[in-house]
Amino acid sequence: MPVSQAQAMLPGLVVEAADPAGDAAALRRLAGWCLRFSPLAACCAPDGVWIDITGCAHLHGGEDALLQALLDRLAEAGVSARAAVADTPGCAHAMARHGLDVLCVVPPGGQAAALAKLPVRALRLEPEVADALQRLGFDSVGQLAAAPRAPLARRFGDDPLRRLDQAMGRVPEPLEPVLPPDLCRVRQGFAEPIATPEDLRRVTVLLAEQLCEKLRLRDQGACRLDLVFLRVDGVAQMVRVGTAAPTRDAAHIARLLLAGIETVDPGFGVESVMLAAPLTDALGARQTLSALTAPAEADLAALIDTLINRLGAGAVFRAAPVESDIPERAVRAAPPLAALGGRNWPAHLPRPPRLLAPPRRVEAMALLPDHPPVQFVWRKKPHRVRRADGPERIYGEWWLDDGAFFAVRDYFQVEDEAGQRFWLFRQGDGERPETGDMGWFLHGLFG
Repeated sequence: MPVSQAQAMLPGLVVEAADPAGDAAALRRLAGWCLRFSPLAACCAPDGVWIDITGCAHLHGGEDALLQALLDRLAEAGVSARAAVADTPGCAHAMARHGLDVLCVVPPGGQAAALAKLPVRALRLEPEVADALQRLGFDSVGQLAAAPRAPLARRFGDDPLRRLDQAMGRVPEPLEPVLPPDLCRVRQGFAEPIATPEDLRRVTVLLAEQLCEKLRLRDQGACRLDLVFLRVDGVAQMVRVGTAAPTRDAAHIARLLLAGIETVDPGFGVESVMLAAPLTDALGARQTLSALTAPAEADLAALIDTLINRLGAGAVFRAAPVESDIPERAVRAAPPLAALGGRNWPAHLPRPPRLLAPPRRVEAMALLPDHPPVQFVWRKKPHRVRRADGPERIYGEWWLDDGAFFAVRDYFQVEDEAGQRFWLFRQGDGERPETGDMGWFLHGLFG
């Protein structure tokens, strides 16, 4: 309606001049920001972003965790959003805009069932076409999919069927990726598509060398690398790896990428390959003065990179001390190469390298009040104690209101007749019931 009519109906109406060019630029910036989740993101005008997370979801803890992290980060920036994951861009587009949930994950191959009850306008049809289909009785995508195709094509053209096939995955839908202008990347195109594993490995090694040369000119090292294979059918196959420390060692980068290209499906052929470093850090020239220490540091970083990209980012870490008297709170996971800031555990209070979470209750025999156990049973196996040291009394932390205020534990290091060493504690001080029931628990294993 005209603005004057709208203002007459709602006097407090706020009117802003439309800025389509500014909106499009902002959407491109948002798509570029989404590259932290995947090496391939594309604008979905006027109000959406496509993110191809193929091969990237496990780096963020799975598809649900990735979507939740995405929505949380956008909410912190004041952006309200809905998100969906599906096998096809069309299905993800429909579920994000017309699904019931703010966060939706469509199982593999489940796009037909997910789309069945959505309105036909969810297929990105022109408003006139969607209205005409609804007047004919097509209220849902499922009804449209079950209808004969030839009459629909004669009356409405190819667009409804093409959108339906794209959403179902019968027809590929290539995306136009967004690339930041300052992105350090190299690209290799081919006159004839390549598909053999040998060719994919050869171009990966070549691009790693070219990228490292670009990084050297910028005095930077790569912390994250995205290798994108663009197939002739428009589908992109991606490999993403990360490094524990900035690097521009071409051989090391090539080894990390080659370990991941086994999952790449070249289809009918790959027409171009791109290698980009979306996350970099300063890395100037280094002069090695010690032949004893420098190779060890380099080997450690290379080993960490290999383990992280094989097992996942959350599976490789180092234990860092935390100022807490309660053992399970005295340690936290830190990045493998993170500096600990000079903190360390007290040398006079040895702790087992492996703690059980939570501590396991065991049956034990001991003299009260301060004697170590004579025997205990763990996993239905009796252990007779030959040597013991303790007790070491640990109190609850009064400044934390989580039920541990009155907790009292008496810890003992014990060794059984087989030479195995255990870390046991008795819960309670024997005087106040709120400190514990005097039960015995196994909390850790030495060696």
